[in-house]
Amino acid sequence: MNKFFDLHKGEESKETVLENVKNNISFSGSNLWILMAAVFIASIGLNVNSTAVIIGAMLISPLMGPIVGAGFALGIFDFQLLRKSLKNLLIATVASLLVSCIYFLLSPFKEAQSELLARTSPNIYDVLIAFFGGLVGVIAITRVEKGNPIPGVAIATALMPPLCTAGYGLATGNFNFFFGALFLYTINCVFIGIATFLIVKFLKYPPVNFIDKKREKRVQNIVTIVSTLVLIPSIYFAYSLYQEQKFRLEVNDFLEKEITEKGNTLIYKKVNFLSNPKKIELALLSKNYSQDEIEKLNQRLKDFGIENTNIEIRKSASDDIRLLKNDILNEVSKSDEKDKRILELEQEIVKNNFNNKQLLRESKILFPKINSLAVSNNNFAQGDSLVNKTILIYTAEVQFSNEEELKLKNWIEQRLNVNNVQIFK
Repeated sequence: MNKFFDLHKGEESKETVLENVKNNISFSGSNLWILMAAVFIASIGLNVNSTAVIIGAMLISPLMGPIVGAGFALGIFDFQLLRKSLKNLLIATVASLLVSCIYFLLSPFKEAQSELLARTSPNIYDVLIAFFGGLVGVIAITRVEKGNPIPGVAIATALMPPLCTAGYGLATGNFNFFFGALFLYTINCVFIGIATFLIVKFLKYPPVNFIDKKREKRVQNIVTIVSTLVLIPSIYFAYSLYQEQKFRLEVNDFLEKEITEKGNTLIYKKVNFLSNPKKIELALLSKNYSQDEIEKLNQRLKDFGIENTNIEIRKSASDDIRLLKNDILNEVSKSDEKDKRILELEQEIVKNNFNNKQLLRESKILFPKINSLAVSNNNFAQGDSLVNKTILIYTAEVQFSNEEELKLKNWIEQRLNVNNVQIFK
């Protein structure tokens, strides 16, 4: 049975493996160019929300080299290798942040897509993926036949996307994105390193030999302390993430039973795990909770194992919809009144103005001596009121007689269907 789980079967010589690990640590020349190209591709993938492009960037990224090197260094107590690995990892991290930040500064598209948002809130599953992905990667590195795991490990451990997301946070000034993504990147690095350390110890790689035994002991102690210092916060991170994930699952279960299953529609939810006390902000479509009902909900939290947490419920969305509807109706009413007034003014303009050119042409048939003619309705003040009168103004080659003027007046009144036309010469 043991032969099925024997990691020594198919193992590459330890000298060859260590040589390969050391060769993949450095970030200079072609490795640095490949890294920057991978960062650029990953940034584009996050920007356009393309999973395929992001996967391609992860496959060509050489970021795992110094992380694996640090894990090997811890396992064989090689302080010089550890220092070199951490130095190159820092160079790679800073270079990646700069390239991604520059890209997002120049990119016209600044909206955070789903692929980018997925890298801003690490959880316990990210820890497990990083650890087991790193485990598979190191096992593959120590084999004579590398096989298929290496590309899969590059995709699963996902070192490149969080770095590019952190660059996006820097470029847009969104430091929640920056620190969240950088935290995810740190988790991946630490747990890949821990997985590497454990496999190196399991395969019994020999520690570095020192001529000076005192120096050997000192280096071994330093590396042991460094390993412990890395492991302790990693355990704390893993536990904190587990607690947060557990809390969110309990909250979802509470909301399902106490809100959704009772016929209410939840349209907004925000869970703040880091505040003290923890906070749950909600908004519902139509239900309005009284203060007593909110207090009862807070008391019910304890029945679901949720301690030190407060619920805050925002005003019902139906109230906002009702107010918006009233505002729209008021605006429509105002608009209708404006349209009505405009129509009245247009009718008044039409009523108060006549086609004088047409009237002049017609009048010349009956009164050949007429030269010009103008007819209009005008309002005149008479006491406290306005009186509308029709005014006729004309000129003629020869002054009209009283009879001709009366005839013109009668014709205008009949032609325009008006009364009491007053003539001015």
